[in-house]
Amino acid sequence: MIAEPAPDPIPPFSEEQQRTARAMAGLGVSRRQIAVYLRTDETTLKASLGDDLDQAEVEAISKVARALFTMATKQNNVAAAIFWMKARGGWQEKQQLEVTGKDDGPIAIAELTITTDDPVEASRQYQRLIRGTAL
Repeated sequence: MIAEPAPDPIPPFSEEQQRTARAMAGLGVSRRQIAVYLRTDETTLKASLGDDLDQAEVEAISKVARALFTMATKQNNVAAAIFWMKARGGWQEKQQLEVTGKDDGPIAIAELTITTDDPVEASRQYQRLIRGTAL
């Protein structure tokens, strides 16, 4: 006698739960948060819906990218164009920081040798150095 194959297991989530999970993934809700919402654990969520949730995320990102690209190229939205170029075109804002000492002079470098093992006296020596009254 040949055994009949076991029926496919019942999916752990209803069609409505699956639609909701895909929508949540597309909106950027984390897998952990989706699992909490569905009252399950992340392992079960991944095993049951992992590929669907990945696909939903990619579709949502594609829609937003398409909308942003349209704003940048057809609607003359300068902010969208700049964002696109920074994110995808390698543009970056350059910042330059110049550091000088007092009155635009060179930065003073002081050297201090602590001459005591007493932490209170060492602190006093350091304080005199930073106040400019070190011996």
